[in-house]
Amino acid sequence: MAQLILFDIDGTLVHTGGAGIKAFAKTFATEFNAHDGVEKINFAGRTDVNLVREFFGLHRIAATPENFRRFFDRYVFWLDQTVAQNHGGACHGVERFIADLRALPNPPALGLLTGNIRLGAEIKLRRYGLWDVFMTGAFADDHEDRDHIAAAALARGGRVLGRPLRGDDVVVVGDTPHDIRCGRFIGAKVLAVATGGAKLDELKKHQPDWAVEDLTRISAREICSR
Repeated sequence: MAQLILFDIDGTLVHTGGAGIKAFAKTFATEFNAHDGVEKINFAGRTDVNLVREFFGLHRIAATPENFRRFFDRYVFWLDQTVAQNHGGACHGVERFIADLRALPNPPALGLLTGNIRLGAEIKLRRYGLWDVFMTGAFADDHEDRDHIAAAALARGGRVLGRPLRGDDVVVVGDTPHDIRCGRFIGAKVLAVATGGAKLDELKKHQPDWAVEDLTRISAREICSR
């Protein structure tokens, strides 16, 4: 039985109407006087820290700890403003799927495995009533590389549950090839959903354990008992 289910956020749990991208652009413009370049960056499956580093490189801004702090201190302000104004919501099937997981006789712990910084993740999920569902998680604050965020999520999940977890105790749920890769990095099973960054056929090429159009197409029991 799966003991820990780790969810990606953007395109897997929620759609925010592009709030993160808009907040990135607003922060670069207001804090660094950099008004273009966001449209050149592929955000899907990336970590916030890595995205900022790429943008700094495009504009020859020094990627110093001070500049990263300056960016993220302002980014969360703009993200909060933008999420509140944008139309968005939970991805199709998410709320029912989570409810079904929690209703299982031996429900797994639910956690996050995301490229968002922690406060950014909280801002997005609180807007749609999902933040308090999750008891653990790992974020871009833990590492710039998504594979190592997965490793942090595995270790942290074990500490929360009070016992070490093997990779095959875990299911990673995500919407991009990056999610599949980081799940494999920790030896987890992977459920790929085509609700965000990639089409179903593309996800299937990366050989997840399950690939579905959305979370109405698979049962909680199926992923937890395999």
